[in-house]
Amino acid sequence: MSKKIAVFLADGFEEAEAIVPIDIARRAGIEVTTASISGDIYVTGSHNIQVKADALLSDIDTKDYDMLMLPGGMPGTTNLEASDRVKDALKAANKDGKYLAAICAAPRLLGSLGILDSKKATVYPGNDAYMKNADYDKEAKAVTDGNVITARGMGCAVEFGREIVTALIDADKAKQVLDAIQYD
Repeated sequence: MSKKIAVFLADGFEEAEAIVPIDIARRAGIEVTTASISGDIYVTGSHNIQVKADALLSDIDTKDYDMLMLPGGMPGTTNLEASDRVKDALKAANKDGKYLAAICAAPRLLGSLGILDSKKATVYPGNDAYMKNADYDKEAKAVTDGNVITARGMGCAVEFGREIVTALIDADKAKQVLDAIQYD
């Protein structure tokens, strides 16, 4: 049975932080659904790249997914933070022990919800105030602690993808995918 990820896209998301891990996950055979958190299937990234999401968040059942993923970027992260639907889905998934993955500024949403309490995590520099109850690692590119994966920023998107594949499948599959893309 294939593993499934829902990626929440908000206007202002950092394009590479979404697309790179999506690509790595799909290469590993993971089913990925991009879900626009607004009422529009088209979502514009922080660098004016418009993408068509696979679905609207309101049209999917997040309980059907093994992982919920949040790309960062601004104002993408603040748009995610403003969505009660996103926050409710994250809290329910965490309660159910499902994986949560967030990169760049997006881990601050997990921190503000208490999901990072007593967990090792990283976040984009300048957002460390949201890590007050986490074991904050400002040097790590990507960190997995239990059911939570965090990464520091766009330059860490491949490592973030590796952690996602390792969590949902295994480290051998992650290595196979990264070898195939010529990542050292």
